[in-house]
Amino acid sequence: MLWTALLLPPCASDPTSQKPPSTDVLRAVAIWALQFTPRVTVSEDAVLMEVEASVRLFGGKRRLRDRVVAEAEELGVLQVAWASTSLAAQALARCRIENGFKRPLPALLDSLPMDCLSAVRPHATTLAQTGCRTLGDVRALPRGGLSRRFDAALLKALDRAYGHTAEAHVWETLPDSFAARLELPFRVEHAPALLQGARKLLVQLCGWLAARHAGVTRFTLRWYHDTMRSKEAGTGGALAIGTAEPSRSLEHLCRLLAEHLAKVELLAPAGDLELIADEVHDQAGSNGSLLPDAAEDVESLDLVLERMAARLGPEAVRRCVTREDHRQEWMTHWQPAAEPVPRKVKATTELPQPTWVLPEPLKLTVRNHRPVYQGELQLLAGPQCIEEGWWDRDEEKGEVRNVVRDYWLAESRHAGVLWIFQAKLDDGVAWYLHGIFG
Repeated sequence: MLWTALLLPPCASDPTSQKPPSTDVLRAVAIWALQFTPRVTVSEDAVLMEVEASVRLFGGKRRLRDRVVAEAEELGVLQVAWASTSLAAQALARCRIENGFKRPLPALLDSLPMDCLSAVRPHATTLAQTGCRTLGDVRALPRGGLSRRFDAALLKALDRAYGHTAEAHVWETLPDSFAARLELPFRVEHAPALLQGARKLLVQLCGWLAARHAGVTRFTLRWYHDTMRSKEAGTGGALAIGTAEPSRSLEHLCRLLAEHLAKVELLAPAGDLELIADEVHDQAGSNGSLLPDAAEDVESLDLVLERMAARLGPEAVRRCVTREDHRQEWMTHWQPAAEPVPRKVKATTELPQPTWVLPEPLKLTVRNHRPVYQGELQLLAGPQCIEEGWWDRDEEKGEVRNVVRDYWLAESRHAGVLWIFQAKLDDGVAWYLHGIFG
């Protein structure tokens, strides 16, 4: 078995205090840890997780260790330790020892001070009077005497720590929604400085998303002013952030939040932060390829556009998207880059669609009952009959954008393959060039 202990400082808000970490702090770290394994439990001042089955999934012990240590440090974890039992990992973490596999477990634990196990602490004075200083000294005492003189929890804890008896735990469960709050270590007067505390909340959010195999498309950061504020400042403020596609990339979400915070002015110093995941969608993980994927190391276009829109304004950066419409003029439109991309439009016809569409259809001359464009055109396929738009009214021009056309694929000896249509006018039938296949 491979156990990891994440030791929390005595009190997150006051490191000099000897109070145990709050339940909220332990719960927050436990939720983050659920991305690595479903076997996570809280034990006094530490979060314990059994990761033996997750080693291969995260690329081996070294890569798993590096990731856990790096992210746990951002969450305020004091010490990370690894051992073959949960109590041994917790004891090693309390003694600032990370690797519990350098030596045989009994030899390593025997050298630790006896108060590193919680079950020993109530009896530390009595055991010290008998000459005990380490766990090895306690373990060397007669088992019969230990069981008669002290409670059964002491002997049971020793057996569990050394791996002589099985351990039993109550596993943490993943909440259906995410909302986390953080008390800042000092009052923040400028909005960009909120990112330091917000990043810790984003680490928790990304861990929760990874455990759910999901990504966030909208989240809200709230800040609360302290009690020494003016009435005009109110209780606090909020900032809603949207993404075009589901994401659980910590660095991307931090950069996006930083761009938005740079434009915010706090009305009073902030003392608390709250992060809420508003919209969450399923997001597949990586393919787990045996070969390195260079595409994963390159920032996608969507992420770049979102950051540009956050810096320049939502209306300054736009992208062209398609929508379900048979009419060529309104089959695409421009929308702010930060808005979610619509789902992929299904093909509305078996005929191919042109690469380029003219801003305005070009009326063609007709010769021998055939449309002409750099020579007479040969009709290849069609017609695709379009009759749509009777409900669509252009308010600026005051006209209905109704379309009644028959589209054809046509070939020109000099211009190549073209996209033309035939329309009925008051004075007869006319042909128009509307698109070119490049």
